[in-house]
Amino acid sequence: MLHILWSIILGFVAGLVARTVYPGANPMGFWATTLLGIVGSVIGGFLAMLIWKPKPGQKFHPGGLLLSIIGALIALFFWQRI
Repeated sequence: MLHILWSIILGFVAGLVARTVYPGANPMGFWATTLLGIVGSVIGGFLAMLIWKPKPGQKFHPGGLLLSIIGALIALFFWQRI
């Protein structure tokens, strides 16, 4: 249960930072910002897997907050283009 709560909090922070850094108006509510951060975390984790190989037996490779923000910026860029 705490893992889900921590993912929501970290996703919100990553989405909020990405919205702040990205130029232009991004009118989003709490849940959209959180979803943006969670999607950014998935993208950041994928980028981390491409750069660094995960340890043997490790099922999930966390991208960290920085790569989550970068992933959220990428997701926000594509969301603005749609």
